[in-house]
Amino acid sequence: MTTQTDHPTQQGSGWGPAATAPEAPVAPPAPESGEPQQPLARRLWRGRREDPRWARPAFWGLLLTTAALYFSNLSASGYANSFYSAAVQAGTKSWKAMFFGSLDAGNAITVDKPSAFLWPMEIAARIFGLNSWTILGPEVLMGVGTVAVVYASVRRRFSPGAGLIAGAVLALTPVAALMFRFNNPDAMLALLMALACYFVVRAIEDGKTKWLVWAGVAIGFAFLAKTLQAFLILPSLAIVYAVCAPVSLKKRFGQLAAATGALIVSGGWWVAIVELWPASSRPYIGGSQNNSFLELTFGYNGLGRLNGDETGSVGGGGGAGGTGQWGETGWDRMFNSEIGGQISWLLPAALILLVAGLVATRKLKRTSVTRGSFLVWGGSLLITLVVFSYMAGIFHQYYTIALAPYIAAVVGMGAGTLWEKRTEMWASLTLAAAVVAGGAWGYVLLNRTPDYLPWLKWLVLIGGLVAALGLVFVARLGRQLALGAAALGIVAALAGPTAYTLSTVNSAHTGSIPTAGPAGASMMGGGPGGGGRGGFGGTVGPGGQTQNGNGTTQGQGQQGQGFPGGGTGGTGGFGGGMPGQNGNTQGNGTTQNQQGGMPGGTTGDGGGMGGGGGVGGLLNGASVSAEAKKLLKADADDYTWAAAAIGAQNAASYQLATDESVMAIGGFNGTDPSPTLAQFKEYVTDGKIHYFISSGSGGGMGGSSSGTSSQITSWVEATFKKVTVGSATFYDLTQKASG
Repeated sequence: MTTQTDHPTQQGSGWGPAATAPEAPVAPPAPESGEPQQPLARRLWRGRREDPRWARPAFWGLLLTTAALYFSNLSASGYANSFYSAAVQAGTKSWKAMFFGSLDAGNAITVDKPSAFLWPMEIAARIFGLNSWTILGPEVLMGVGTVAVVYASVRRRFSPGAGLIAGAVLALTPVAALMFRFNNPDAMLALLMALACYFVVRAIEDGKTKWLVWAGVAIGFAFLAKTLQAFLILPSLAIVYAVCAPVSLKKRFGQLAAATGALIVSGGWWVAIVELWPASSRPYIGGSQNNSFLELTFGYNGLGRLNGDETGSVGGGGGAGGTGQWGETGWDRMFNSEIGGQISWLLPAALILLVAGLVATRKLKRTSVTRGSFLVWGGSLLITLVVFSYMAGIFHQYYTIALAPYIAAVVGMGAGTLWEKRTEMWASLTLAAAVVAGGAWGYVLLNRTPDYLPWLKWLVLIGGLVAALGLVFVARLGRQLALGAAALGIVAALAGPTAYTLSTVNSAHTGSIPTAGPAGASMMGGGPGGGGRGGFGGTVGPGGQTQNGNGTTQGQGQQGQGFPGGGTGGTGGFGGGMPGQNGNTQGNGTTQNQQGGMPGGTTGDGGGMGGGGGVGGLLNGASVSAEAKKLLKADADDYTWAAAAIGAQNAASYQLATDESVMAIGGFNGTDPSPTLAQFKEYVTDGKIHYFISSGSGGGMGGSSSGTSSQITSWVEATFKKVTVGSATFYDLTQKASG
């Protein structure tokens, strides 16, 4: 056996790296002089000359299947996260709103992220109109693109089979199926992070500066999607390239400097414009406390996520090993009942295969691309895993989509490597151990939802054990039996996440914090209202039942605790119920309470957190009646904003329903100091706002009597005429209250 060389993939079974081929470029050789070039269509269909005939058709089949799966039932989610959908709507009406990421076309305030992730949706909506498909379709295409990138990266140094395994693992990860069909920033982030890893692998192959520069560009634009999360894998990528690149040390550092420059330019141009633009002529930077994007980046969206010190947010986690509003932190966080069913199905197997891959390549030279690939993808996996496990600030289950490409690539590379070395006892035993880990952990996760396909967990466990037994003796089996054992192992490992993925695709998802899988698959707990573990709502299951995975959700809130106004609890999603009385979220999206509903008297919007504003409007918005819509649209063209409301989700619901600009006072949480009371009075005096939508909560999420939102609410209620439409309350800012 040759141990001192790296391996392209011309040899072997097509399911792993060749065992004896010398180090060589992976790209197919150029045709000899006089040899006709293959037509483009044939090259696209056939792939490399040395590939098995099935390889490229199987790749296209993988992409088409992924697209069909992700596009299926797409419109069921409607506007999905109405917070970002309202920003898309604003971007179709105003180029300024599109550039800054404004929540409304009047450019009062931005979303609490950079605006780049909104641009594909806004472009699609400008061309084809605003609807579910133009908002969510670009996210699906990003998902398909991410699968293609992971396949391409694994395929370059390994085999078509390894690439297909990696692509399938990614496509069938439940949280990936969730977020590649949802309009949060994470789809673009995952695609760009995968591209960055791909470009670094390419740079390790030939040492060309351009690939490293492209990696910097990808991370820079990822910063414009979700700020500092894009930088999580930077240390890993930089160290791997500095160690493994096939050029001199001096050139390596020069290339890393060039890539850093590309990152700064690609991610910094927008930041520079926003910071230098006069604050008086641009929207307020949502999520910040001093109208600064840099403060937002390093505070609420940056270090605050790590240490839990997030001014203006709803609170942080519990610290290392602690329990907080956003769940327990610690080494096992990705495996617990809150997160495990979203991402961890093949995480134990990936860790085993990562160690095995590094062991298998330990004797290769420093510039080995095979080992470099394990280090690039495995290093990204480990550093993201550690940060997610211990971050004490805001953490949502869907963040874990960032892990999905890394897990998929490591599983594909590790499985391919061990398969080619299967005649060696250590390799066959390790491969069997990875299959057992996948099957056994799949059994545990499926057992957490005992009413969901109860027979599947046994098939997964038994199938994994049988496949592992076959892999232990794979060297003694014939080719057909060996392939059968491998196929059974793959099926057993993927059966559980596939079932959860299909459940995710067949359900609608709305609100700010969606989760993947069937009822009970994820139960985030410890919310401000106290009570048991519920979840934040946001998934509408088949038949119209609202679930955060729990079907119809019931909660026991605690009276008057946790939020201003002591509003009546609307759903059982948020930590076992919002503060107030018992609540029950019905499948038709309406919120029923013993004490008359959420503040403002409005009803929920299909996902567990209905309400007119304040608490109820934090994570989902309001259900807008036809009468309220008619009221707000009347003479709306005479005003910059048809209405103003506390909290962005509440404002977004009315904006999407009426197609008119609605000002979000206080931003997402209702706690941003925008606008000030003086500014709001000036807008009213100038006739720029028609109505104020009452939330009944006295000032928004986490607000106080001295907060901007509370001050505005108190002034409006004491000054202007109340207008009641159905169960919703408005104040006409053009008519003073009598007396």
